[in-house]
Amino acid sequence: MKISGIFYWLFIICFPIQFLFSRDWMSFGVNTFLFALMPLIGAAAALFRKGVTVLMPGKIVITLVVASGCIATLNSVHSAGSGTTSWGIWLYVVTLVGLMWEVMGFWSRVETQLNKKTGIVINLLVPLLFGGMLLYLWEMLTIGFEVPQVLLPAPSLIGVAFANSLEMLWADFQQTFLKAVLAGFFMGCVSGILVAVLVDKVPFLQRGLLPLGNLASALPIVGVAPIMVMWFGFDWQSKAAVVVMMTFFPMLVNTLTGLKSTDRMELDLMHSYAADYWQMLLKVRLPNALPFIFNALKINSTLA
Repeated sequence: MKISGIFYWLFIICFPIQFLFSRDWMSFGVNTFLFALMPLIGAAAALFRKGVTVLMPGKIVITLVVASGCIATLNSVHSAGSGTTSWGIWLYVVTLVGLMWEVMGFWSRVETQLNKKTGIVINLLVPLLFGGMLLYLWEMLTIGFEVPQVLLPAPSLIGVAFANSLEMLWADFQQTFLKAVLAGFFMGCVSGILVAVLVDKVPFLQRGLLPLGNLASALPIVGVAPIMVMWFGFDWQSKAAVVVMMTFFPMLVNTLTGLKSTDRMELDLMHSYAADYWQMLLKVRLPNALPFIFNALKINSTLA
């Protein structure tokens, strides 16, 4: 017997068991019972009518009826209160997770090469279904087993707290990201490229500036941050200054490496065309340095 058949049979067998001996969780309104019954109908249809999960409409219907079972259990566990749910609902949840796994399985087996738009939707749907299953189990376990909110709050409580704190979060986002991080990231990267060009143009700076740059980049943030606060104050400027210092030297070193990676034959060709330094820089050396610059941007996005 296929695993999918086992999941369907488990749900069909376990549903009447929990309904006969522990169905009190279904008593919170007619809608809860009807929604809990839908996955049973879907499992029976998928088991005894093999073509249901082959056609796209059948896949959609099975997905929706399994989702209705999730809604029923969530409604019941929130209505019953923490710690008052019966064993029947957990038997239902365990078998329902098997159906969820089967739903993700037949969606992941859909051929996505034939239709590009359908492929995009399917490639997004399967991770969303898996994430939804994890959130569902998280909600059920934290509410049903009365997990302290200090240890692990339920997703619904996190969502409520997030919605109630949007104004404060937006102000913090502006202060930390838009002002400090973005400003510091931009200034650090641009100044790193400009100084790299200057160092490349003036050779003695390579021996004088680069050792100092390596020394400064090795300093820990906890040692640099208090100095920046003393210089620029407690507002976002001091945070931006720390970001500038963290992003400047990776960009400087990578840009210099990229500028020196230009093939000698390309430079000789430009010399044969009587190109000056800036023409060679803009038309040959900087384009060759772009992979190194993008690598520095990737590094700096983490450091910032």
